[in-house]
Amino acid sequence: MTAKWLDGADAAGRPNLDLRALGSQQGSVAVAGAWDGISAALAAQAGFKALYLSGAALSASMALPDLGLLTLDDVWRAARTVVRASGLPVIVDCDTGFGEALNVMRAIRELESVGVACIQIEDQHFPKKCGHLNDKRLISADDMCRKVSAARRAADRMAICARTDAASVSLDEAISRANRYVEAGADIIFVEALTTIEDIRRVRAEVRAPLLANMTEFGRTPQIPLSEWETLGYELVIYPVSALRIAARAMERFYGSLSARGSAAEALPDMMTRAELYDRIGYFDYEKLDAQIAQTVLPT
Repeated sequence: MTAKWLDGADAAGRPNLDLRALGSQQGSVAVAGAWDGISAALAAQAGFKALYLSGAALSASMALPDLGLLTLDDVWRAARTVVRASGLPVIVDCDTGFGEALNVMRAIRELESVGVACIQIEDQHFPKKCGHLNDKRLISADDMCRKVSAARRAADRMAICARTDAASVSLDEAISRANRYVEAGADIIFVEALTTIEDIRRVRAEVRAPLLANMTEFGRTPQIPLSEWETLGYELVIYPVSALRIAARAMERFYGSLSARGSAAEALPDMMTRAELYDRIGYFDYEKLDAQIAQTVLPT
C-alpha cells in the first residue's frame, strides 16, 4: 500500500508528515528505524515512506545506554543526516524533550530547521528508561500537557507525537493522559508497552487521534504483523531498533572472525561490493556535479 506522506514539501524543499493524507489513507504505514546516513539511504531505497530516528538506536550506535544521555546536539546532528540521506519525512525521538517547556520549544525550532517532520516526546522523569523496562517514573499529566502545548506553539509545520508510559501503571490512566495530550496539541499518540490485543483495541477505541504502535523486539508488546495493525486501526507502526540489531550482530560476527583468522576473505560473500556501496551513497552522482573530477573506474 502507498501512503501520501508528502504534500509536496515546504518552501525550503523539506519533507513534511502530511497528517491530512494520513487520516484519509487506507492501511497502516510501516516506519523503519534509521540512525545514520547509510541506514536512512538503504531504508529509502527499500521503499519506506517515512523513517524513525530512535533514541535507543542512536544511543546504542554511540555505545551508550538508553537513559536520556543524548543531548539535543547529538540528536540534531543525526536527524540532519537522516533527513538529508533519505529525503523522507522523519519522526525524531526526543525522549523527555531535553528539559522543560522552553527546552522543548528550542528542540522544535532546531529540528525543524533541518527538515524534521515530527518530534516525539514522552511523559517520564529524567533520567528516562526504555519503555519496555521496569521502574519508569512519570511526570504529572499537567506537566506533560505544558510540554505538548509549548511544542505546538513553537512548531511551524512539524507534527507533535506525544508518548505516554502510563500503561505500565494503569491503562485507564494511559488513555486519560493520551486524550489530554491531544487536547494540548498533540497530532499523534503513542501509548507505549501495551501487552495484550485487548489493550491495543481499547486504546484505539478510546483515544481520539492517529496512533503510533511500537514493534520493538524483545519487549512487552507481542510481535504483530503490519496487516494486523491495519485491522486494529493504528496509523503508524515503528520498527525503531530492528535494523541496528541486525547490523550490530553482523559486525560482531565479522570482527570475531577477523580477529581469530586474520583475514576478511571468508566474509566477502556477505559484503556489499565497492560498486554496490558507491551506488547506494550516490558516489557517481557527486562526480557528475563537477566536470573537473575524472570519472572513477572501479578495480575488477
